[in-house]
Amino acid sequence: MQFGLNESQEFLRNSARNFFSGECPIAEVRRLMETHTAFDPNLWAKLAEQGYTGIIFPEEFGGVGLGIVELILLIEEAGRALLPGPFFSTVVMAGSLLDALATKEQKKKYLLPICRGEARAAVAFFEPNGSWDLADVRLTAINGKLRGEKLFVPDAAVADWIIVVASDGAFLVDAKAPGIRIQPMLSMDLTRKLYSVRLDDVPGEKLGETAALSRPHGIATVALAAEMVGGMQRTLDITVEYAKTRKQFGKPIGIFQAVQHQCADMYLETEGARSAVYYAAWALQHRASDAAAAVSVAKLYTSDASRTVGNRGIQVHGGMGFTWENDLHLYYRRAKASETAFGDATFHRERLARLTIDAEAVSAQRA
Repeated sequence: MQFGLNESQEFLRNSARNFFSGECPIAEVRRLMETHTAFDPNLWAKLAEQGYTGIIFPEEFGGVGLGIVELILLIEEAGRALLPGPFFSTVVMAGSLLDALATKEQKKKYLLPICRGEARAAVAFFEPNGSWDLADVRLTAINGKLRGEKLFVPDAAVADWIIVVASDGAFLVDAKAPGIRIQPMLSMDLTRKLYSVRLDDVPGEKLGETAALSRPHGIATVALAAEMVGGMQRTLDITVEYAKTRKQFGKPIGIFQAVQHQCADMYLETEGARSAVYYAAWALQHRASDAAAAVSVAKLYTSDASRTVGNRGIQVHGGMGFTWENDLHLYYRRAKASETAFGDATFHRERLARLTIDAEAVSAQRA
């Protein structure tokens, strides 16, 4: 298919790039990552002023009402800037889930404050010895109360609400409710803080059934892939600039074929990943029959490609690529953390195989 961005989408991407470069330069990223939560209320307020916290949600709930493709363009630029804090967890993960599962009254109560930038939320999905497959969720609500543990919950310490994904639905709990214990976990990505969440008979408000989670789960997966593409692009830009200025034998290293090949491969991986992500976003937005497969293709491709781009970027930099002062390792950390989130390449290859086999079985039955 011939895919191109329209004028309004180009404007959104360019304005987002200008916003993040001005409000969230790498010096600010480094400052925030040294804090306990990587959260800045002033930056959050500015994100809300731009309408970013409500970008894909209906206008009746304080949103802007744009599509998934527009969300992907915004998240790609956020990834390029290495945006720290709870934007992804609140808007992409929790917001998408609320939009898909909540009743109108629940959306007014919970989604509207998110769109206005007045509240933050986190989603607790992953369980000990579990996976990113919805079918592997074991935690169950008993008489409306939740007991169990969730791991790798992003930004739980600054969330007003936590949406707990259980085997019998999604439940919203007050992050300050008695019986909740939130503990920090080690994270490779210093700009995105992770936590374990222990629930001891915590009452939860049911939002919807587990079967309805597939679409918001797909949106979050492709959005994470878009964020990875933004990081890959910035890694490529940094590497090319370094190759133009770093000299060996009195000449810029960029004139050597070995270095040129590394940069060319990085460009190829980045553009391939971007194409896969854009198509997956389009397929989700238009509810195409191959949307689920497109999401898995996008995530498995970007999981592999981001690792390759990061490795080659560091190789071109040589010893400089490992230094704390160089920004490259910050993008590499984000890429490695995102590589496994929502399923790594192996997970999505297996999922793609199951989708293909199931589709063939349905076709055979119809025949």
